[in-house]
Amino acid sequence: QVQLVESGGGLVQAGGSLRLSCAASGRTFSRYAMGWFRQAPGKEREFVAAIDWSGGSKYYADSVKGRFTISRDNAKNTVYLQMNSLKPEDTAVYYCAARAVNSGGYYYIRRYDYDYWGQGTQVTVSS
Repeated sequence: QVQLVESGGGLVQAGGSLRLSCAASGRTFSRYAMGWFRQAPGKEREFVAAIDWSGGSKYYADSVKGRFTISRDNAKNTVYLQMNSLKPEDTAVYYCAARAVNSGGYYYIRRYDYDYWGQGTQVTVSS
């Protein structure tokens, strides 16, 4: 089992940047595919970005492609989401998620594919 704790959220002006971190407990972090999702008030939780266990395969939602970058440091048991050129529509609670995998090269974009979730961190982008 893995526990996830997000950090790095906050208030930023449009066009600004934030970097979210998700620290994972456990010794087998490298055996988890990771993802970032977000949920705005009154909306469904939506996929943002995903990464396989090695960091070699990544996938992004069209809405963030070219602005957000997902990465991971397995030595630090941490996955990151670098968010640049932020827009007011990026305002949401951001969640990281983990799924145990048996081999590399796989990432997942459906919320139901993930087994573990963090508590979320609020990102607010002002216009």
